[in-house]
Amino acid sequence: MRITGKQEIASMKLTTAGPSRRSIRGFSMIEAVVTVAIVMILAAAVIPMVQVTFRIYQLRSAVASVRGVIQSTRYRAISDGYPYQITFDSTKGTYQVANNPGFQSVPAPAYTNIGIAQPLAGSSVVVTMSSDQTMQFSPSGKVTFVTGTGRFTLTLLGNTKTFTVSQYGNVNVI
Repeated sequence: MRITGKQEIASMKLTTAGPSRRSIRGFSMIEAVVTVAIVMILAAAVIPMVQVTFRIYQLRSAVASVRGVIQSTRYRAISDGYPYQITFDSTKGTYQVANNPGFQSVPAPAYTNIGIAQPLAGSSVVVTMSSDQTMQFSPSGKVTFVTGTGRFTLTLLGNTKTFTVSQYGNVNVI
């Protein structure tokens, strides 16, 4: 059966009737309250998960920062050909890098700080360190522990990561 132009227009009029009465009225108060309640329940379930994930991210960031500064300080000692030292201060939550370009002089001069002390986490996050550590890196790549043993922990809100630094600068984090 073939549809003519008049039949097509008539069918369009039936399907495109004006706006329904429901869409003009809006939502009832009960519908709005139920929607808000569902959103609040979902938010209450999701917010704690997001907070835990954010804390884990912050600790991982601090771990990467500390691992990176240890490795880069060792590499600088090797590439520059003179000793470097890094001092981690557990009470202030900072580290300080120093070098000793005149180490072959007699008597050898003291280490000279490079810049200012930096926070462990690189941001306003307060990460606690288990003990003070001072590591000296020779131009051969060897690490000497002046203060501490090369084993320490970083803690952020109950989450802990343990660092172990070998004599040759390998950094393991558990």
